[in-house]
Amino acid sequence: MYCGIRPKLLMKSMKGFIVKLPKKTKDSVTLAGGVEIFMDTKYDEFRHRVMDGEVVALPAKHDTDIKVGDTIYFHHHVVVQGGTPLPGYEGCYTVMFHPTSAMDSQAFAHKCAETGVVKSLSSWCLLEFVEENHIDDLESDTIKLVELTKKGPTKGRIAFASIECEAMGVGPGDIVGIDKNRDYRVVVDGKDYYRTRSDDFMYVEN
Repeated sequence: MYCGIRPKLLMKSMKGFIVKLPKKTKDSVTLAGGVEIFMDTKYDEFRHRVMDGEVVALPAKHDTDIKVGDTIYFHHHVVVQGGTPLPGYEGCYTVMFHPTSAMDSQAFAHKCAETGVVKSLSSWCLLEFVEENHIDDLESDTIKLVELTKKGPTKGRIAFASIECEAMGVGPGDIVGIDKNRDYRVVVDGKDYYRTRSDDFMYVEN
């Protein structure tokens, strides 16, 4: 059940945005023919987590171009392991936001309800996947073996740049190397990305 807040909310959040969610996990799958199957998600909340919600209240501390009714994409701590529910308002959650510090901002992207335009928030970037082959050469006395091994991603193509990217000389379309374990996968507007900070870029390809 949604919280009882209406779109024209006479309230401002002191810690960030307030979003409303019909559910905090994706607990059903619709098969061909319209058959809907329900799943028990309590054993793997992270995998089935909801990552976006409709904005119903704006932060008091920061001016943004985000409006009530827009969509915010956020970190899993908003809904997983208890999350950050808003006391007294069922189905509503607080999403921490800071305009320049990614580590203080659970909100990492925004979609405008009027235009459908997606933008990254704070110093977060969204990277498109780049095909990679990691090759390890193993030599013996008589043969040379080439083994393709699966490793974590080491680079991605900037799809949505952070506020810091221009000063770094990088922007959308550039392929950047990323630091180890900075490949947090997210789904924004139906497409898969890596969410990472511009501070985690190791290099940019010419």
